[in-house]
Amino acid sequence: MTHPFRRAAIVGVALLPLAASAFIVESSRQRTGPHLFDEVLSLVSDRFVDTVSNQALYEKAARGLVRELQDPYAALYSPKELQDFTRTTGGRYGGLGMLVEDQEGSVVVSKVYPHTPAEVAGVHEGDRIVGVDQQSTRGLKLVQVTDMLKGTPGTAVKVSFSRPGVTSALDLTFTRAVIHIPAVPFAMMFDGKVGYIPLQQFNETSADEVEDAVRRLTHDGARGLVIDLRGNGGGIVDQAIAISNLFLKNGQQIASVRARAGDTQVYVAKGDPVAPTVPLVVLTDGYTASASEIVAGALQDHDRALLLGTTSFGKGLVQSLFPLDGGWALKLTTAKWYTPSGRSIQKERKFIDGRLIDEPDSTESDSARRARPTFKSDAGRVVYGGGGITPDILVRPDTLDSVEQDFVKAVTPKSQEFYVTLYTYAFELKGGVQPDFTVSPAWRDEFYRRLSAAGVSVDRGLYDRASSEVDRLLGDRVARLAFGDSTAKRRELDDDIQLERAIDIIRKGQTQADLLATAAPSR
Repeated sequence: MTHPFRRAAIVGVALLPLAASAFIVESSRQRTGPHLFDEVLSLVSDRFVDTVSNQALYEKAARGLVRELQDPYAALYSPKELQDFTRTTGGRYGGLGMLVEDQEGSVVVSKVYPHTPAEVAGVHEGDRIVGVDQQSTRGLKLVQVTDMLKGTPGTAVKVSFSRPGVTSALDLTFTRAVIHIPAVPFAMMFDGKVGYIPLQQFNETSADEVEDAVRRLTHDGARGLVIDLRGNGGGIVDQAIAISNLFLKNGQQIASVRARAGDTQVYVAKGDPVAPTVPLVVLTDGYTASASEIVAGALQDHDRALLLGTTSFGKGLVQSLFPLDGGWALKLTTAKWYTPSGRSIQKERKFIDGRLIDEPDSTESDSARRARPTFKSDAGRVVYGGGGITPDILVRPDTLDSVEQDFVKAVTPKSQEFYVTLYTYAFELKGGVQPDFTVSPAWRDEFYRRLSAAGVSVDRGLYDRASSEVDRLLGDRVARLAFGDSTAKRRELDDDIQLERAIDIIRKGQTQADLLATAAPSR
């Protein structure tokens, strides 16, 4: 006798080949794209195990279409998402005026900007944000917390802080304001009359801030300028055009945009440059992107600046925002940026699991560089294509030695306690130091004692052997709190070999041609 369950199983299996063959016959018919979509939509609507409304089905289909383009910058925005997107893009927004960072799962204030609600309320660097509008931040990602802090200017938000040395939470109520974060937080002169301009973003006033810095430094006798684009991920493209215009001659091409249909839009310099001859060095790294690459590429192609550092990110795509019915919008890549010599800024990458993956040849090795397509600058110098802007002189940043790496590994499991202790101690020290202070052994001993009390366990022998890294961390934090970013930057020059090399090149050269000549052996 055949067991009834076994018979049922056999029947079920026997039916599968028939169903499969029927499906194959059906799919072999000539089908158009619209018919295929309609069939799939109908089957999902009628047969899917869970009920999905037609509106939701169409939305999922639209989002799937955008996702399958493999364009990491394309996005379909719902009305609410569009509101958030437009609120958080650009250089101004309704916020509190503090920079926050993720430290091992805690959102910590790393900088308070002057003349902002955060400064007025007395927020300190090192304060931890533990709640926003009665909601705990525990388990929230950094972007979730920052979205809660931002909002319409004039609206109120209540933020709870945990401060080292204070037992209870600090509850502060802020009125959001339009925040302007400086594109050039400071500009300074190094010995030898070398001006330094860190350009950190491209907002509405970037060109004006750079121009002001150039005029002031050259008025004070700067014989050359270093424009630091390291870590600058871009921003408003018009500002990149305007900044390039400060240094290029009237009529010189700055960049071009080429769309799929072959339409090309060319941007050229207009008027007289502010600094037509002052020697320039531009610093770039792997985080230099977008608008920053437009500036770097234009100045390099016209032999107007020597580029030093590492190859930039390679983000040279143009996104257009198309309004749709019902308040929706589609952000879509529609064109690419090119430098004056014809190099595409965009570096081709694979898009896997929502992440951009560099191709293997993206390394900084000499062989990889030689494999790149070559172009010519105005003076006939070789400049490299293949995505991103390759510097004229490759200088990699300094890395920690093995002892310093061991020290960092030792404190990493307690990095939150480490940085809170560092901030707290630096606050206590800042009132009694002069700009040329040195980190004393007594400071180092006291810092170790406080780390141990905070549960940060580090072998004392390792701590002493890594004293140079401990001194750097302590000295940098105290200097920033006591005297600001420019003093801290001056102190850290010995640890910034890229900037140090740029300053040395300007000291030894009289003209831009002299600077460019230093790159000849490496090309």
